[in-house]
Amino acid sequence: MHPSERLRTERPVERGQFEGLSAADLIARLRVGVDWFDPRVGELTNEQLDTAFLPEGGVGRMPCRVLIGHLADAELLMVHRMRRVASEEGLVIQPWDQNATIDAGFYGDAAGGSRHPIGAFVAVIHTLRQWAGVWLGTLSPAQWEKRALHPEYGELTVRRIAEQDAYHLEHHAWYLNRKVRKLLGEPLGPGAV
Repeated sequence: MHPSERLRTERPVERGQFEGLSAADLIARLRVGVDWFDPRVGELTNEQLDTAFLPEGGVGRMPCRVLIGHLADAELLMVHRMRRVASEEGLVIQPWDQNATIDAGFYGDAAGGSRHPIGAFVAVIHTLRQWAGVWLGTLSPAQWEKRALHPEYGELTVRRIAEQDAYHLEHHAWYLNRKVRKLLGEPLGPGAV
């Protein structure tokens, strides 16, 4: 499914959709990356980027800036995990407290006037996805199945981490795109997202 078609769906992507993909198809899906985002996210004002949503809005509560920053951090984490699992033996993966990163103000503090540009977050996601796509394509079947232990999730393979990474971004992109629509309205014109 092309990203523009995915943006129109009524439901977010489901976790299980990635389990049957070949390594090549999974890599292709990872490399799409930020193309899952409504391109109009770059048109949002600082105020719109920092708008929080109520739970009943059905678009998630995180402001767009925080959500995109979270996706950049998650990409850093997932790519690092995949590389370590593929290359190290007996690895124990440490959990990540994603709320601590948000609470630390690493995505900007609109109340304090500190606003990190989303372009940097988007660039990190894009660059890491393209780079990871190249080296993941060089892995042997045995490397795809190498395992590490996560204290919360149990054994994880490189493949499983790649599946989680693909799911995570596409899942959050669905919510990001709904936020953009709430803030800017429906896209106009033929072929609009």
